[in-house]
Amino acid sequence: MAQWLEDMELGNRIELGPWTMDKAEMIAFAQKFDPQPFHVDEAAAARTHFGGITASGWFTVACWMRAMMHHRQQQAEKYNVLKTETGPGPKPMAGPSPGFLDMRWPTPVRPGDIIRFSATASEKVVMKSRPEWGIIRSVNEGINQNGETVLHFIGQGMVMRKPAELAD
Repeated sequence: MAQWLEDMELGNRIELGPWTMDKAEMIAFAQKFDPQPFHVDEAAAARTHFGGITASGWFTVACWMRAMMHHRQQQAEKYNVLKTETGPGPKPMAGPSPGFLDMRWPTPVRPGDIIRFSATASEKVVMKSRPEWGIIRSVNEGINQNGETVLHFIGQGMVMRKPAELAD
């Protein structure tokens, strides 16, 4: 369900559920997009400082994105089922992302790891160049079954600002 920038609550945390890292998917992704030996070859990976196959960081981010999209689809279905009236006036739209900040993969992801992804709204930015839009920033993380952070980044998404006629 889309919201106006002004209605978004900082500190709001979204749990994106557990995601089990599948070895075959990890390797297939890496073979196509990140074919470093420690991502695609078990024998070669065993000889590295990792001591075995690890997921590409890009694969881990792609899994986070899939979990986020699944969450959004569930929310849209829930909203549409529960929605009884649309009400007057314009409706907010989400816009594109101007990119990520501070992306890190501090702990290797291994086959079979269970990652709990989350997103926490952390900052609102009013765009001077496009006053009808703002940016919502969120701290996005993946935590494995051992409580170790395997993914961290600041996401940014453009969000419409509430028109003056709808302001409280």
